[in-house]
Amino acid sequence: MSSCSQPPRGDSSASSPTLKGKEHNQDHSAGRQIFDFPRKHLLLSTHFDCIRHYPLKMYHQPTNLTSSPSAYPQHIRIMNHKKKDRARRETPGFGQKIFLDKAGMDSQAPHSKPVPPKIQKRRQERREWTPMNSSQHAQNTINPIRKICDSLSVPPNPNKVPIRLNLGDPTLTGNLPPSEATVAAIHAVVDEHRHDGYGPSVGEHAAREAVARHFSTQQASFTADDVVLASGCSHALEMAIVAIADPGDNILVPVPGFPLYSTLCKPNGIHTRQYRLRMNDGNGLIDLQHLEELIDENTKAIIINNPSNPTGVVFPKEHLEAILRVAHKHKVPIIADEIYGDLVYDGAEFHPMATLSPKVPIITCDGIAKRYLVPGWRLGWLIVHNRYGVLTEVKKGIVALSQKIVGPNSLVQGALPRILSDTPQSYFDHIKDVISKNATIVYDILSRVPGLKPLKPQGAMYMMVGFDRDIYGEETKFMQGLITEESVYCLPGSAFNLPNWFRLVLTYPEEVTREACERVVEYCERRIGPCKHLAAIYQRQESRAIDEGSEGSLSNAESDD
Repeated sequence: MSSCSQPPRGDSSASSPTLKGKEHNQDHSAGRQIFDFPRKHLLLSTHFDCIRHYPLKMYHQPTNLTSSPSAYPQHIRIMNHKKKDRARRETPGFGQKIFLDKAGMDSQAPHSKPVPPKIQKRRQERREWTPMNSSQHAQNTINPIRKICDSLSVPPNPNKVPIRLNLGDPTLTGNLPPSEATVAAIHAVVDEHRHDGYGPSVGEHAAREAVARHFSTQQASFTADDVVLASGCSHALEMAIVAIADPGDNILVPVPGFPLYSTLCKPNGIHTRQYRLRMNDGNGLIDLQHLEELIDENTKAIIINNPSNPTGVVFPKEHLEAILRVAHKHKVPIIADEIYGDLVYDGAEFHPMATLSPKVPIITCDGIAKRYLVPGWRLGWLIVHNRYGVLTEVKKGIVALSQKIVGPNSLVQGALPRILSDTPQSYFDHIKDVISKNATIVYDILSRVPGLKPLKPQGAMYMMVGFDRDIYGEETKFMQGLITEESVYCLPGSAFNLPNWFRLVLTYPEEVTREACERVVEYCERRIGPCKHLAAIYQRQESRAIDEGSEGSLSNAESDD
């Protein structure tokens, strides 16, 4: 920055400012003008944004800028902070406008006109307010999916219709609407006008009784007192976690797993410890040894998500019983996230954890969002399976926490008994048939692509696909390429703490799902070209696996004989 020399204190030319010589008058490259005030120096810039180093109270209110130079403090500087709005910053006189506003003069009028006192007072009052920070609780509330989705904010290919396989909302395309029984139930409740007011914070008794009746079995029976309604399954999970753990305690959560678990724990000072799902051997089951190693005296619960989001794995009965043995050994309750319960296919069978647990206390979190295809209706519930009375005080805590929202949606509560009882099994069979067919399409197409490793699901509505970084590059780059070249949106596996994988949604119409897979194949084929040696390796491995499978089948057939 150019500097200007200070004139002698006794200089008689101090009566008015003079513009310096040509060599200092203008710096066209920086857009600056330097005015020489005797004993005072003022730098005005059309590119600089704000005045620093001098509080507003130091400025006087001169009636004329040119006749009262001594009213301004020494070495006023307008510093550049690189605002985004470059067009506004480059407007001629912009720096002078800011200076005059700060000095209390009207930048829209001749410099001799002072700002009216009322406006000055308003400006001063506004400056007296200090910007506030959000609370530590709010700052610690972070959903990693939002940050990851922001990293994928790139323009799609304008010549291809976007296919968004990244959003876990089954209602987006309209091919899977709610059942007629569900719609009729909510219409009837609206017409009755008996559920327009507040209800109990834990939920209306009829709705809680309907939930208890619907999920009771011979192995585990429930009453309305065991049920607390929530504003969706996410809210049910939050109440369960906060009621059972204090700051400093820890909860065990799966990886890969639903990131909301950590989002709910961290603001409340609750730590999460991640137990592994065995993805490399292709079954996605829990590494029970690793799970047990994570348990300590501060472990308050184990979250079991079955069927799993994002993997679509359904835990068999024997595996669930092994989990219960670990929990019983260490006396740790289980929070069962079963929002995708019964949404299983291809021969898999869903087993609610409460029905398998003669000893371990279970808090089941569930809702109508996924199976009944109404995620926006926001109604879920907790069912407390209180073995040995271990969770009696925890249940009281859940009831207390329910008072924070004064109960969930009253209209949906009123419709819930009819929704649970009147929805036909054929409706659920249709949903599972759509998802199962899409899973087969995706698996058959993508499993033939070198460097891609799809994990075929048996439940929920998602599929995870692994990819080779040596061929397709870093995860974000791969996902961005699918968008910019093929207009296909997938959710990166890092959202679930599983890098080098991505998740696909399986609820789209069959033709859309097939089109999306074909686009993914086209994108991958363009990347395989420079990596033909790796593609050849994958093809040899695939041929070897097929040969070994054929030999194994023959040997098994011979032994059976």
